[in-house]
Amino acid sequence: MTAPTVSVVMAAYNGAALIGETLDSLWAQSFDDFEVIVVDDCSTDDTLNILRACPDPRLRIIAAAQNAGPVRSRNRAFAEARGRYVAGLDQDDICLPDRFARQIAYLDANPGIVLLGTAAAVLEDGAVTPGAKAAVTTPQLVEWLLHIENPLAWSTVMVRRDAVPPGDFTRPDFLYAEDFDLYHRLARIGGIARLDAPLLLYRQHNGGASKRYADTMQASATRVLEETYAAAGVANPRADAQLVADHMMRGTPAPDRATLERLGALIGRLQADFLASRTVDEENLAMIRWETALRWGKVLRTALRAGTIGLAAAVTIRPEHLGLGYLTLDELLTARLLGGARGMASRRHAA
Repeated sequence: MTAPTVSVVMAAYNGAALIGETLDSLWAQSFDDFEVIVVDDCSTDDTLNILRACPDPRLRIIAAAQNAGPVRSRNRAFAEARGRYVAGLDQDDICLPDRFARQIAYLDANPGIVLLGTAAAVLEDGAVTPGAKAAVTTPQLVEWLLHIENPLAWSTVMVRRDAVPPGDFTRPDFLYAEDFDLYHRLARIGGIARLDAPLLLYRQHNGGASKRYADTMQASATRVLEETYAAAGVANPRADAQLVADHMMRGTPAPDRATLERLGALIGRLQADFLASRTVDEENLAMIRWETALRWGKVLRTALRAGTIGLAAAVTIRPEHLGLGYLTLDELLTARLLGGARGMASRRHAA
């Protein structure tokens, strides 16, 4: 049997309500030389029956004998993959028709890229809205953003199968940030890139892992950053990773001025070290500084709205290349007023 170009790997568990729509989005792809390997992880609903009722011969179903969790189930699917490219997809997301065609064309033309994502739009309660990640990227920008956030949605990712290091495809020890961990490991081998066209609908709902397991995801993401920071020679990798994971990735308000100052100084150091270790042209430099400053602005706005810092702190703490994060004084004042109003409401409620 001739191996397909792409193997889609999916872990399925109690996805009966949505998995049919996800599969339909695959059968509608403009590029059709692929296989779909789904491991049903002992679903207790009708998921397995829906899979078995699908007539498309490109679907390969593995019914697990015992529940192993999403990471091990995905790894089992990967072990069965025959394609030279492997595409990630969760059971509730929707691929747009040209996703595979455009990713394959890019990877064929760029052999130095080992992992390629795409932009994604958000599907929630039937409404589609633009994603919140950077609108325009380059491989160097994506590589930098890995140091302060997860810039890629798993269901958009396609990797070169032969580039994956021996061992686990995604590591169970990094549950719910196993994709983030894979991106970091592959970034040490080759280039990471993203197509800026939204080629996936990322479904947000209360049953999604990002909402149900936020604490586990946060802890795992912190460990991923800690490994990367330690390899880069950061003096306090654990504390620094915790700072970034809390306030850059999860969006927890900085609790006080001192924390805000530490975070600003850390981002500046990380960015300076990244730029010093690579040849970065003017276009990439401008994009890296722009996107980083935008994220700093979000940190300021979050803390002001929470009332954990005052306007004076937001205005006077201006790390190099971050400034006020492109926020105007009016925007800062509005955020602070919102924070003050919330604080007064909380005090009244407590009284």
